Amino acid sequence: MAEPAGNLRCTITCWLIGLLVGILAIVLLRLIGDLSWPGAIFTGGLLFVVLGALLSVILCRPLPTLEEVQARHARTTTVSSSKPAAAAAAPVATQEPAPAPEPAPAPAPVAETAPEPETAPAPAPAEPEATDPPGEADKPEMLGGPREGGADNLKEIKGVGPKLETLLNSMGVYHFDQIASWTGKEIAWVDANLEGFKGRVSRDNWVDQAKVLAAGGDTEFSKRVEDGDVY
Repeated sequence: MAEPAGNLRCTITCWLIGLLVGILAIVLLRLIGDLSWPGAIFTGGLLFVVLGALLSVILCRPLPTLEEVQARHARTTTVSSSKPAAAAAAPVATQEPAPAPEPAPAPAPVAETAPEPETAPAPAPAEPEATDPPGEADKPEMLGGPREGGADNLKEIKGVGPKLETLLNSMGVYHFDQIASWTGKEIAWVDANLEGFKGRVSRDNWVDQAKVLAAGGDTEFSKRVEDGDVY
């Protein structure tokens, strides 16, 4: 009878502790926390119930006696020792031999592929035909001197400077209409025979400029030459 009475006293003590803590919480919440009476009482009551129940479970639960601990330990030992014996008594299952593997099917015959027809080699690219250098037959008509009225100012053609004008005059070229009438072969001949200035006729497009000047027109470059801005 002593143990139940001790548990009862412990439970009452735990609930009294919870009650004191709840009352203290009500007072502090009302005075310090500026909480209303209903709110403070509710909070204190909740704290009383939770704390009292928690202390009762933790502190007032009866502890097992020495005999109960020994009996529990003996039961655990008995159960653990009986498991290997049961495992040893179980019959060992005999392993049946595995069935022999079935023979693999014979590989299917490979169909013979017809040989690809031989393709004829591609013809080699034709070499470009060599162009003959311009000859005397391609030489444009030259003059022995300027016509009446004097020679044209060939320096109005862009790409013709004083030295090149002198060279053209020595070759028999004095007028715009001469240059304007040159054909492709004649341009090639002059390009090849301008010592020190080869290729200038086609590179600077003399013929188109000369056509404009021979017709009495002006180009941007010829205007600059007339104004004295170039030479």
